[in-house]
Amino acid sequence: MMLIRIVRMTFQPGQTEAFLAIFRESQPLIRAFLGCRHLELWQDAGHPSVYCTCSHWENEAALEAYRQSELFRSTWARTRPLFSAPPQAFSVYQVPQPEAGK
Repeated sequence: MMLIRIVRMTFQPGQTEAFLAIFRESQPLIRAFLGCRHLELWQDAGHPSVYCTCSHWENEAALEAYRQSELFRSTWARTRPLFSAPPQAFSVYQVPQPEAGK
């Protein structure tokens, strides 16, 4: 079952451009990582220093393999000092919807 991972990150004032540069560099590598099906970046409508990543993974094992990878470790090491608050991360499964008319 596909796993959806959402990570909410709050950045220090003036650090969002540094984060965006890191994200732009790592985004194609993350998307190409084995098991990654989708990756988006969202900006909070009311708080411009808050961003969320939304990624879709084939399963929990694929996400865990990414989280144990050098790509994740190096990207996170560069991103972590930019935070003004601890990031919030959670994983969810999409609930199948009944077909229309049933």
